[in-house]
Amino acid sequence: MSTYIATTTWDRDSQDFTDNRYSRAHTWTFDGGVTVPASSSPHIVPLPMSAENAVDPEEAFIASLSSCHLLWFLHVARSQGYIVDHYVDETRGVLGKNADGKLAIISVELRPRVTFGGEHQPDRSTLDALHHTAHEQCFIANSVRSEVICSPVYDD
Repeated sequence: MSTYIATTTWDRDSQDFTDNRYSRAHTWTFDGGVTVPASSSPHIVPLPMSAENAVDPEEAFIASLSSCHLLWFLHVARSQGYIVDHYVDETRGVLGKNADGKLAIISVELRPRVTFGGEHQPDRSTLDALHHTAHEQCFIANSVRSEVICSPVYDD
């Protein structure tokens, strides 16, 4: 079993908070030391309270699904003797109301386009099977219905 850590940090600085015009810009710092600028989506909270040049949670969610699929696809393709030269996926996520009437990412469409090198080229059926296997193995996709627990930490 593995544990992953991401730290989300936001500071008010000198902004007025009560007028609802505070910046939603914040940072994500990952256990490897990488810090990423993050913000609410400008689709949800208008500019300038959102940061257009930052990653929003909805983008991060669909990117993590795409990245997991990519990594499993590369593994599965290599294990079957294929050489992957290029992989690009323009993933699309749709925000809407779920069955409980709550806003949620209700669908994610991975749109991978793969270029293979070497003489051993998969036909369409084999390519579909490679993607199917990668999707079945992707633990991010397998986690979408996972429990989310909120455990506040208090400075008493």
